Amino acid sequence: MIRVLLVDDQPLIRSGFRALLDLEDDIEVVDEAADGSEGLALIKEHLPDVALIDIQMPLVDGIEATRRIAADPALAGVHVVILTNYGMDEYVLDALRAGAAGFLVKDIVPDDLLHAVRVAARGDALLAPSITRKLINRYVSQPLPTAAGTGLEELTSREREAVALVAQGLSNDEIADRMVISPLTAKTHVNRAMTKLHARDRAQLVVLAYESGLVAPRNH
Repeated sequence: MIRVLLVDDQPLIRSGFRALLDLEDDIEVVDEAADGSEGLALIKEHLPDVALIDIQMPLVDGIEATRRIAADPALAGVHVVILTNYGMDEYVLDALRAGAAGFLVKDIVPDDLLHAVRVAARGDALLAPSITRKLINRYVSQPLPTAAGTGLEELTSREREAVALVAQGLSNDEIADRMVISPLTAKTHVNRAMTKLHARDRAQLVVLAYESGLVAPRNH
């Protein structure tokens, strides 16, 4: 059973998401909160698998809530998915760096929301295509730094290759196919890279890959 906690200051958003999620046999909404402060308290109480958190809220916003969750070892199993009205705003990179597993726009279609919750619960990165494109475009317009000093020098060549493929949005099975290795070996490469780079999850690996210059986005 995937346990979900909703944190959003809009009652209609919370009730709509809850009604949809509660219909699923493998998903349970354990509680909901109207602001980030209350949300943090309930997350510590319930230890959900997935926390859907609005990026802009009173008292404690989504970025700060994510940062506190990521910093608390007792909440290591909580995967944060940020909710936004816009598909991309100035806070996306800050939230990913803080430890968010990804982003969803609030007008997401029901099937995509259900898929997103299941993906996040597995610990995989979750970035809506529109957000991923804009995230990459942000890097296109900026000079890329070198990999030196980012921690990438500690990775093996195969680990670096796996990280680059993660940044392209590939799953472990797809990485295994591309690298001609087993899915278990692909997962091992990715997990070791996350440990060496101190990345909380695959979403942070994506950010690190672009920020370090390991992956250079194409400008279409």
